[in-house]
Amino acid sequence: MKLERGDAAIEVMTGAILPLQSDNVVPVEQYEVVDGFVELKTGVNTAAFHNVHRRGCDGRQGALLLEAGTLLRAPEIAVAASAGMARVRVSNQPAVMVVSTGDELVEPGDPIADYQVRRSNAYAVAATLRQRGFVRIGDDHVPDDEQRLRARLALHLTTHEVLVLSGGVSMGKFDLVPKVLGQLGVQQVFHHIAQRPGKPMWFGVGPQGQSVFGLPGNPVSTLVCLIRYVIPAMAEAMGTRRAPPERLALATPVTFQHALTYFLPVNIEHDDWGRPWANPRPPNGSGDFLSLAGTDGFVELPPGPNTFPKGFVTSVYRW
Repeated sequence: MKLERGDAAIEVMTGAILPLQSDNVVPVEQYEVVDGFVELKTGVNTAAFHNVHRRGCDGRQGALLLEAGTLLRAPEIAVAASAGMARVRVSNQPAVMVVSTGDELVEPGDPIADYQVRRSNAYAVAATLRQRGFVRIGDDHVPDDEQRLRARLALHLTTHEVLVLSGGVSMGKFDLVPKVLGQLGVQQVFHHIAQRPGKPMWFGVGPQGQSVFGLPGNPVSTLVCLIRYVIPAMAEAMGTRRAPPERLALATPVTFQHALTYFLPVNIEHDDWGRPWANPRPPNGSGDFLSLAGTDGFVELPPGPNTFPKGFVTSVYRW
């Protein structure tokens, strides 16, 4: 096909503004220039505004591009930049102090006695927070000494908006965290949740509005409570819009005898039709962090006693 004499064509690069009196674009692969004439290759069809991205087709003038509370990922940042926004107003991330309590805790790499355990919770908490975009994270380890615990927590309350403590919130003789926080003016909101794992969880609000989360010391409980409560609470305080929890069906039946909400670790697997299923991977108690390796998250099951059949649909929370 050859354009008629008197018709005109202008060569432009991808992304150029459509020249005046032009109404379609033919890609370079679909034409040849012979003796100053444009000749379309066989089978090439043209139509008005073919290969033209018309102004206003993506968004109208005055349309809302990004809603308040939107998490700024790569696509959202590109939208802001394309709208000429050199600066955008965002919520401030809280400064978070992660505090491990306990005389028995030993750092990775240090010599360890038979009665001691590795200080793993703090690293899991910090990694989970960083994975979700939080970067202002401090770390401290305080032994089970009331005076030293009070001094350290008093300092952290003056320098951080959020405290995430691991251990010291149950019923033991050296579970001093609730007592010390009360002495520092932190108002208890709740203590204990009807759930497994993580029943001893504590939460309070400091004198200047600081959020203080006392997570149980057992590692599975720590991580479950962090993901189920702490991170959503921080996102809500920052004004972040949150999507509803992911919903998946159990791959096998689960029997649970206790009148407690049950958080059960799972692998997410796909069947031959590509459908995702939550495959239960119950740990050997709330201290069994090893069993979490390779799992994708946990499901939330209603209080028992009950047997939840294969195909039971419930909320899943990813690590």
